[in-house]
Amino acid sequence: MAFPVWTAPSLGAALVSSVLAIAASAQSPAAREVAERIVSVGSLVAGEGPIWSGDGRQVYFASSQGGSALWSVPAAGGPAVRVTRDIATGLVRLAPAGDRLAFLSDKSGNPEIWLWDLAAGTERRLTDLGARINAFSWSPDGRTLAVSALRFGQFDLWRVEVATGKVIRLTDDPRYETYPVWTPDGGTLLFVRSDDRWADHEILAMPAAGGPARVVATDRDLFDYGTIGTRARFGYPLVSPDGKSVLFRSHRSGWLNYWITGLDGSGLRALAAESADQSDARWAPDGKSVAFVSNRNGTMDLRIVAAAGGAARVAVPITVGVVSSPEWSPDGSRIAYTFGTPTRPADLFVVEVASGVTRQLTSSMTETVQRTLIEPEKVSYRSDEFTIPAYLFKPAAARAGDRFPGILYIHGGPTGQFSDAWLSQAQFLAQMGYVVLAPNIRGSSGYGKAFEDANNPCWTHCDLRDVLQGVAFLKALPMVDGGKMGITGISYGGIMSMGAIAHAPGVFQAAVPQSGYANWISFQDYNTEIQHAKLNAYEWGPYPDSAHVYRRNSAIFSAERVATPAFVLHGDGVTQSWRPGVYPVTASLEFVHALDRHNKPVKYKVYPGETYYVSGRENSRQVLLDMLEWFDRYLKDGVPGPR
Repeated sequence: MAFPVWTAPSLGAALVSSVLAIAASAQSPAAREVAERIVSVGSLVAGEGPIWSGDGRQVYFASSQGGSALWSVPAAGGPAVRVTRDIATGLVRLAPAGDRLAFLSDKSGNPEIWLWDLAAGTERRLTDLGARINAFSWSPDGRTLAVSALRFGQFDLWRVEVATGKVIRLTDDPRYETYPVWTPDGGTLLFVRSDDRWADHEILAMPAAGGPARVVATDRDLFDYGTIGTRARFGYPLVSPDGKSVLFRSHRSGWLNYWITGLDGSGLRALAAESADQSDARWAPDGKSVAFVSNRNGTMDLRIVAAAGGAARVAVPITVGVVSSPEWSPDGSRIAYTFGTPTRPADLFVVEVASGVTRQLTSSMTETVQRTLIEPEKVSYRSDEFTIPAYLFKPAAARAGDRFPGILYIHGGPTGQFSDAWLSQAQFLAQMGYVVLAPNIRGSSGYGKAFEDANNPCWTHCDLRDVLQGVAFLKALPMVDGGKMGITGISYGGIMSMGAIAHAPGVFQAAVPQSGYANWISFQDYNTEIQHAKLNAYEWGPYPDSAHVYRRNSAIFSAERVATPAFVLHGDGVTQSWRPGVYPVTASLEFVHALDRHNKPVKYKVYPGETYYVSGRENSRQVLLDMLEWFDRYLKDGVPGPR
């Protein structure tokens, strides 16, 4: 399908000449082949991670390959078998008896909980709340689900009887009450109550039948962008198998570590204190130990620590890669987990806890494809008082004396992190003859709270210095043509790409901002995502009190300074079926309008059938080719650039 450069109806029939109406070029067969190979790389494993069968013989896993469904693979190894028809696989829970699955789906028009009978292969809708549901858990006897749902303008807790679908409202507090879990005896529910800033949290306990709640633990200043989502950063309280203790994540040490306290609120301590962020903790079935993931400069390994305290041991030693979603087998002898690297998408593995022997259960990519991929180098450089970690992708076919354009690739968030995982766009650009640097600039997660907060409230200004030092790092490499520099990224990467060309004019010779935002003042009028507003308020101060900060951080007000050709792209804004319909996405278009008013070279493209972000396979493939065409035009055209 051919796309117009500009589809905004407000332009009428006229196109100003500065908007470059460039038709899709006839990219070489080699480029198309590489793009197709890159988008074909994907993990078989989706959703929250593995689920053990009650007898420990099978491991269930969600997969989006060939439709969203649940699959099963023998824990001892063997072929995977599809278990369900297409179901939503983002939030799936196995009943305690192992006979049914509860899953969240909006197939009926609203997010509701459905049940899948594993023996009969049939499904039925359990709830009809007509509300946004973000979390649920089975009672130990399998007769009831505890649910957090937005029914009356606030997130409350509900009980749902599995046999009848009858619902009972348990809480009525204007604060956010989410992520309910049961104590092993089924008599108590623990849940999370968040303040309106989404930064302070309480873990509360209440009778499972309803009644007054008491505070078990409190945590302060951990902003949780996913507070009302299905994968919150603070997340579920993790109750011990004996029902006496609870684990939760906290920044109180300066690092995102797990802390443990008694259900009576006594004995608070760090579980396994370390100068590294921790995630994905799971209690062993006997309650004597805890498995968790430790993040050290983007390498994430699996560790086990005694619940009573002591040093953690590495259960799966790795030098490169990302372990995630560990789950203990019912007898506690094995742990299933996912593992991927920069050249392999995540697959499902099992480790024997006693021996450390691992077994791979799924294979998402062939060795033939893997051999074509580029292994990035881990590098670092200084910027102000910070050490900036980064991944460096070099063209594989480089010869002595070759010089390539450089590209800065910026991650989303900005509270996010590049890790030892698959980066499709960086991989593609490196294979097509670019030296790509993917830095974890200040504001990134994974390096402690001080580093994470270091770009508050100076987005695209103080952290831009880290980007510019990344440019200097690339220019110092003999293989890089210092006069040909590009920048791109998605979400905050798009925001930074806009900010970089506006606030540091002339540094970059080409930019591809993807799904970014450039005007935080007008954003207040059209934004429909509450999490964006909460993030801005936490890092910059509430609007309009801090309107000067919102304006300063908006690239659009420096559009006249831009000297870089920009290709601005995003998806067309499809929303979930239960939310208001498609509406024009103005975030990037405003920036394009501003560049056009100042007679700047700009191309604009919207990809159909996507949210604001582009994730579909065919559109993602086209983004790679469109991006390549833009960078080739301005970075490989033979026109001398600045030194």
